[in-house]
Order: sequence, then C-alpha cells, then structure tokens
Amino acid sequence: MSSDRFEVEGQQLTMLPERALLWQQRAILVVADVHFGKAAAFRASGVPVPHGTTRANLDALDALVARHRVRHIVFLGDFLHARAGRAPATMAELAQWRARHAWLELTLVRGNHDLHAGDPPAALGMRIVDEPWHLGPLALCHHPRQLPGAFVLAGHVHPVYRLAAAGDALRLPCFVVDRHGALLPAFGAFTGGYQVTPQAGQRLYLVADDRILPLPALPA
Repeated sequence: MSSDRFEVEGQQLTMLPERALLWQQRAILVVADVHFGKAAAFRASGVPVPHGTTRANLDALDALVARHRVRHIVFLGDFLHARAGRAPATMAELAQWRARHAWLELTLVRGNHDLHAGDPPAALGMRIVDEPWHLGPLALCHHPRQLPGAFVLAGHVHPVYRLAAAGDALRLPCFVVDRHGALLPAFGAFTGGYQVTPQAGQRLYLVADDRILPLPALPA
C-alpha cells in the first residue's frame, strides 16, 4: 500500500485530499456524508450559520469530476441532511448542478439521514439503493461493517484524528483502512468529525491540505 492508494483484488483505489476516494479503473468517485442542506436546516431552526456550503460542496465535486474524468459518483449515505434542509435555494442549486452534468451517473446508498430527509428528488436522476450495494469486489455502505467476501467502503463516522506536537494540536479528517474495508471522511463542508484512535491492523491516512499523510501502522 502506498501513501495514498491501496488495491482490492487488482482494483486501485486512491485516497484524495479532497476527502474522496477514486476507483480509477471504473472512473468512479466515492464520497461519504455530504449532508446537503445541513446549514439550511440550522438556519431554519434559528441558528445563524454561514451560507454557501452547498455551493462549496458542488464546486469541489466539479473540480474532482474534471480532474479525474469521473463518469460515476457514488454517495455513501447522508446526501441530504434533514427535511428542514430541503430549502428552495438548496434544491435549486442541486437541480442546476445536475442539469450541467446530465451525462454523469449518480448513485446514492441510503444512510440514516436519508431515511429521515427523504430520497432526493427524482429530477436529479439518481439511482437509490440500500446498503450493502455490491460492485465488483466492493460492498458500498453507509454504516461500517464486515461482510464476508467483500471489501466494505463506508462513511457515517466522519473520522478525524487529533495530531499533537510541541504543545499544539489540530484535528484532521482521515481515512481508516484495514483488511476488511475503508472508512471515508465526511465530504461535506459543514459536517464536523468524530475523533478516532487506530486499532491493531488499521492504518490511518490524514488529510492535510493538498496531501495524504499516513500514520505508522500498528501491529495486526
């Protein structure tokens, strides 16, 4: 395994500093926990949070699709944050983005927030499936799990790692990889994170600006 990629039965998967995973042979981009409409849901509850997170997420997807010639995006759950987040402005931005990318295949593996927020509008033209969704040697899920005979890609946890040195510390999003699967960091710009500690047999890959930084492996 290199500093930013690993293989599963000959399929090369690259961890990107934009907090996404690229399946190169199939031109598939995998992202977890975008939580579109989360800021709108907070504002609907009277919490003053910034505007522009939907646009930031869509711009990030645009850049990745263009740079890596992506033909298919798989969302590992929590595409929409909540019913209160289905604000007209948010849904309009999603519709406009989709219209510009009508050729792009989109699949959503339902997560826990999707069950409450409801499926995305049919006009977005997304395939919507329940977990696990098997594709080649991979099982694409929202919740982390172990599945016999499959390498699981999952989200849900929003993993971050606390990096401390010289009396200072910061929390960085990270990928968590072991022989059973990989846990992706949250892609969304307004999602928060859950601090994780590597377990035996796991590797953590920190997202730091424009690079992936591997932590030393613990014994299996």
